[in-house]
Amino acid sequence: MRLPGRRSDGRTPGAHPTRRAVTGTARPRGRLPRAGSALGGPAIRLPRRRRLPRLTPARAGAILGILAALGGIYGLAATPAFPYSRVEIPSLRWTARQDVEAAIAIPAGANLFQVRTGPIEDRIRVLPGVADASVSVSLPDTLVVDVTERTAILAWVVGEQRFLVDHEGVLFARAAPGAAAAAGLPVIDDARVASATLAVGARLDPVDLDAARRIGSLNPDDVGSVAESLLVTVSDASGFVVGTRPASWIAVFGLYTASRRTPDMVPAQVRLLRSLLDGREGAVAQVFLPDGDAGTFIAKPTPGAVGP
Repeated sequence: MRLPGRRSDGRTPGAHPTRRAVTGTARPRGRLPRAGSALGGPAIRLPRRRRLPRLTPARAGAILGILAALGGIYGLAATPAFPYSRVEIPSLRWTARQDVEAAIAIPAGANLFQVRTGPIEDRIRVLPGVADASVSVSLPDTLVVDVTERTAILAWVVGEQRFLVDHEGVLFARAAPGAAAAAGLPVIDDARVASATLAVGARLDPVDLDAARRIGSLNPDDVGSVAESLLVTVSDASGFVVGTRPASWIAVFGLYTASRRTPDMVPAQVRLLRSLLDGREGAVAQVFLPDGDAGTFIAKPTPGAVGP
């Protein structure tokens, strides 16, 4: 028998069903969730503070050794026991000893442990006759300087001045009138107006240097000549000109540029000059070599010939 106002399941009509409690373990306050908890996700671990290594006797001894070494270096730098008093410089051909000493620029008595050799080397390398330099300290009181001087390949004559030129085109020293001939160096006599300003330390134009090396290296056999030697001059009007000693003929090689008329044509010009002199050298007065393919010459006047 069912009572009025009740359902068969025993609940009163209109009443809400009883809500079930959510199962699970409640997270304690103030603590981070652990792995596998109801909130999910990996556990968050705070980094542990590393313990400082213990200062063992061995480590303490090593630290004391480093401090002692630093103190020793400082003591050497501060002590007056190693004063600079002398310098060793090799015998030099083109560079004066006093110029090297001036470039060192260190006062006598300076502590050698405070001397920096790099800047000294840089100052010595600036000297015109020096190609390279190295400086070292020799205790207790000496600087040792090693200098490599430039090597002359040409003698460049401008008026009354004679300069020695190295493979980089640097005019690095003045030479006595007979020094170039004694050393077997080619001599270039430069009569161009702009060359009047050349001085020791100047540098030749690379094109001029290239042409001078090619033409200056010629000897009479290279062009089929019976002359004793060849002379090379350069002027604003004709450029490079080759003549003979004793005077017989001249060959005008001309001016050269970096692009259109380069010194690369010199070997072809030399071959052409040889062909023009072949069998007629005594009758030739001037040869013109505009390039390596075409050339002309002017014959010497015939003795006894009557002019027009």
